Amino acid sequence: MSSMKRVTCERDSDRPAPSWLRLAPSGFQAWWTGRHGPRPPAGDTDTGARPSSSRGRRTGRPGPEPLAVAGGAPSALWRMRATVRDEPGSLAALCARLAGLGVDIVSLQTHPLADGVVDEFLLRAPGGVTAAELAAEVQRAGGWDVWTERGDAHDLVDAPTRAVTLATRTALDPAELPLALRQLLGRCAIRQAPPGRGGGSGEQQAGAAELDEDSGTVMRLPTPDGGVITVDRPHLPFTPAEFARARALVELDGRLGPRLPVSEDLLTVSGAGHFTVRRAGPGDLEAAKALHTRCSPQTLRRRYHGPVGDADRYLRHLLSPNFGRTLVVETTRGHVVGLGHLLWDGDETEVALLVEDAWQRRGIGGELLYRLVRMAAEAGCGAVYAVTQASNTGMLAAMRGLELPLEYQVEEGTLVITARVEPVPAALPQCGAVSDQGRADGS
Repeated sequence: MSSMKRVTCERDSDRPAPSWLRLAPSGFQAWWTGRHGPRPPAGDTDTGARPSSSRGRRTGRPGPEPLAVAGGAPSALWRMRATVRDEPGSLAALCARLAGLGVDIVSLQTHPLADGVVDEFLLRAPGGVTAAELAAEVQRAGGWDVWTERGDAHDLVDAPTRAVTLATRTALDPAELPLALRQLLGRCAIRQAPPGRGGGSGEQQAGAAELDEDSGTVMRLPTPDGGVITVDRPHLPFTPAEFARARALVELDGRLGPRLPVSEDLLTVSGAGHFTVRRAGPGDLEAAKALHTRCSPQTLRRRYHGPVGDADRYLRHLLSPNFGRTLVVETTRGHVVGLGHLLWDGDETEVALLVEDAWQRRGIGGELLYRLVRMAAEAGCGAVYAVTQASNTGMLAAMRGLELPLEYQVEEGTLVITARVEPVPAALPQCGAVSDQGRADGS
């Protein structure tokens, strides 16, 4: 294994189903469909009349630890929503009921509706208080459509600060938009259809932003390029205020136009000289196509899981910052010899690698994978997964080289490897603390 030296490390803080899915075996298609269905957060308790979705594999983060309060008694943070009558005294009655349980209201937001008000609370409750008890007291106070979820320290940020922070992240990097929407709206499924492909369950083309009036759980937001972002949250209807915030965030991204954060790192490969690792975008399309021409059919099949002739068709989608982040490795002459993709996918994130045959087994793919996982961890993703083949020993070695907990799932010859990336400091060393020893690579 050749040694590599990291000189600097990048600090940059849903994609729809890929087009190659139609080429995959039926068993893998079934796995993909189940995995990518919208799902509520792990540990949800919805005591309202609306049913929760249970499709897909639940891979939420571990539940929050109890918080210590004065006197040493444990407490817990809860997020709760309830609809109440828009009349004097209704909120006071609800607060009195909660006080009877010893619950402290940390923050409160109101979402006006046509027939009432949705109140969104962050509560600090004694450790023994359950979601069912909270909901029961709210209902006794006259509230309905009660929804509760365990909170954590991230919920202590007030709504205006959170909105400004998310807008700043989106302004600096368009790849942050799906993540920003997810943090703004909570656990939800986000799909982005390219121009002319329609959105939602039908073939709706981009037009005016809309919120599904029947369920209130689906919003469609047009993008300036003619595409559609569909946000689906089956377990909790969106309020008009949430719809307005999401629409404003997408409009901000559109007004700022195409952009990429500037970052370049230097890699030194023993016996091969220096390479540059940087963020890639649509402007790298021709260089990526040229990389394809230098890759063997076997390498392209391992990467794209379909006919070699279709490989170029995926690049425009993969290089778009709207669907994730891409890193390229290029020589001093500007030839791209490696591509690494980080693609947003709900609670998990897909990683994919392509390294030119002549540069495989030199640590380049492992280096790309390390950086992609680091970016995912810094973005708050709890896990990453790679879709490959059991015979792709290089990708297997690269994933094992992360030294993270791994899960393996096999579907008709297709191997899905999932790596957990929490907690970040314990799982991945800080940039600059990595040894000069190269990482395994064969992608």
